This record gives sequence, C-alpha cells and structure tokens, in this order.
Amino acid sequence: MDALSLYELNALVRRSLEQCLPDAYWIQAELSDVRTNSTGHCYLEFVQKDARSNSLIAKARGTIWSNVFRLLKPYFEEATGQAFVSGIKVLVQVTVSFHELYGYSLTVQDIDPTYTLGDMARRRKEILKQLEEEGVLTLNKELRMPRLPQRIAVVSSPTAAGYGDFCHQLQNNPGGFYFYTELFPALMQGDRVEESVLSALDKINSRSDSFDVVVIIRGGGATSDLSGFDTYLLAAACAQFPLPVITGIGHERDDTVLDSVAHTRVKTPTAAAEFLIDCMNEAADELESLAARLCDGVRNLLVQEQQKLVSYRNRIPSAAYGCISDAKLTLLTVRKDIVQAVTASLFRQHHRLELLQQRLADASPEKQLARGYSITLKNGKAIKNASLLNEGDEIITRLYKGEVVSVVTNKLSKK
Repeated sequence: MDALSLYELNALVRRSLEQCLPDAYWIQAELSDVRTNSTGHCYLEFVQKDARSNSLIAKARGTIWSNVFRLLKPYFEEATGQAFVSGIKVLVQVTVSFHELYGYSLTVQDIDPTYTLGDMARRRKEILKQLEEEGVLTLNKELRMPRLPQRIAVVSSPTAAGYGDFCHQLQNNPGGFYFYTELFPALMQGDRVEESVLSALDKINSRSDSFDVVVIIRGGGATSDLSGFDTYLLAAACAQFPLPVITGIGHERDDTVLDSVAHTRVKTPTAAAEFLIDCMNEAADELESLAARLCDGVRNLLVQEQQKLVSYRNRIPSAAYGCISDAKLTLLTVRKDIVQAVTASLFRQHHRLELLQQRLADASPEKQLARGYSITLKNGKAIKNASLLNEGDEIITRLYKGEVVSVVTNKLSKK
C-alpha cells in the first residue's frame, strides 16, 4: 500500500480545509493566553468551557496580524472600556487555516464589541444580583452622609492627575472650609486594581474612627482599565464598608459595579471634591438659617413679654400706685433711721475701744519699767520667786533703759 508522509498528509488537510471552509466565520469564544511580540502581532488562544463544569470543551490557536491588531485593539477597548486581555468573551470574525508545521489556527479579521459589552453587562448584572441576594447591595447607600464630611480617606494613585485636582479643589473652596485628606495609595489600572484597592480599604477600615468618608478616585487613564472595578470582591467590600464611599473614577459610560454599590457616584475626582464642598455649604446654610430663626424667635418673645408687662401695668389700679408710693416713702424713712442708729452704735463702740486701748497701755510692762520697776530673767523667763535661783546662776535684770547681767552668790528667800 502507498504511504503518505506527515507533510503530505498535513498538506492534504490544508487543501481540504481551504476548499471546505473558504469564507470568514463569526465565532463566540473566550480569550486565553493573549500576548504580543516585538513585531506587533498578537498570538492567543480561543477556548470554550462547559457552562456547568467550567471545563474546557474546545480550544484553538489564534493570530491577529499587526496590521489588523493595531486597529482592532483600540477600537475594541474604546467601545467596551475593557482591556483586550485573557478571560473576556468575544465575538470575532476569523478565517480557518492549517499550516503543515504549525497546524490548525484561526486568523482574526474583525471583532464585534457589542457582544463583549453584552457579556460584561451580564457579568455585572450577575454580581449585583448576587449582592442583592446576600442582602448587602444597598448597605453603603443606606449610611447617613455626615453633616460635615471633613476627614477624608482617599484611595488613589499618588501620581494621578485626578488626585491632584481633587486636593486642589478642596483646598481652594470658595467657602474656606477646612478638609483633612489622607492618601491610601492604590493601583488604579492594570490587573492588580482589585487587590490594591482592597488592601487600601482594609487599612482605612482599621482606622475607621479617624475618617468621615472614603473617596475612590481615578481620573484620566484608558477606559480599558475599568474592568478592575467590576469584580465581586471589590463590590462586596465597598457595599459593606462602615463609611460612606464616594466614587469618582472618571468615565462617561455605564456605571461599574463599584459605582453601583457606592454611597455616591460622581463622574470625576473634581466632581467628588465639589460634592463634599456642597455638603459643607448645605450645613453652613442650614446653620445660618437656624441662627436667623433663633434671633427672630428671641426678638418675638421679647416683644410678647413687653406687651404682657404693659398689659399687667395697665391692669394695676391707681390706688395701688399710691400704696406703692407710701410704702416707698416708709422704706426711705426706715432706711434713714437705720443708718442713724448704726452710726450712733458704731461711735459708742469706737469710744469704748479707745478706753480699753488706754487701759492696756497703762498696764504694759514698758509703763511699769518707766515707774522704776525691773524684771529679773533667767533663761529668758521672768523670776518671781528667789527660791528658784541657785548660786552661780546667771540672771538678767531688765530696767526701763538697759539690762544688768548678774551671777547669784547668795540668795534670801521668804517662806
């Protein structure tokens, strides 16, 4: 029997496929192992998984030549806001080819972004449905926004222009309100968005008493990097966060899952700052309104009380005024009598004090010394009995003028 070489068999397969499948075909598949080389060509795999077991049921190697890829990639990413990466589902137009050395492959000619948009919308819908079934979808929205949201935890890239715009807007607000901001750095694009933002939220949660709100801002960047904000874990974390979460991710398309569960969603970082300033303005306006109402209320109350006083005065009979006048005159008379009586008593007591002072002066030791008396002291104490002295004791005799120091040589005492 005649035998074919492998090359001949592969060539036969190639010719058969070209004859049987000469056209371009639209296929639905999931991207896998997407990579580009230095020449700009994109090499990938198309896979299909079983809906129940998620196991692979089909796989094909794919190629997008550089002249197609440089047009197809930006078109797809701009239309979907999704990066052209592994893991997304696509609807692509392909031609079937077979190479004797490289085997079966699909060459991409075109792509339909609406299919991917639909799949992304379906995935977002599934995440939101899951959160709703778990009872956490609207938890963050139900939190009360603080009257004065001045302490702000910011999740953003430190080098993002949007972060600078946000801080500048707060610092230069027309009302002169004070805001404290603290940055918790995170990657806001690429395949580590979810991991990075979750880490920042964990740090904020450990210090939740230090902040009033959380602001997640992105600003700028490619819309294709927004897929990181469409994950279940990130949405669940924000939905259950204990502080109100404000998102300003900077895009015009439909809300991401993160936007859908956040307390407040605005379009840009600047709009997030304006929202916080508006909250402060509302609080200031309310305070001014309350102050005005308080002033008006006090003024009206004073007017009412004044009117009551006038009414009470008019109701008092004229005879009562006469009684009041007589009582006032009596009080003035009694006051005069009390003053006179107190003055006379003070004068008598003052005179008595002067007499007592004179008697004390006459009885003072200095007065007695001046009359010729003396005082004998031993060890600083007055000696009234000679029996208390012994021979050899030193004594001091104090006279009216001067002192005499003596030593006892003999003593006479009367019993």
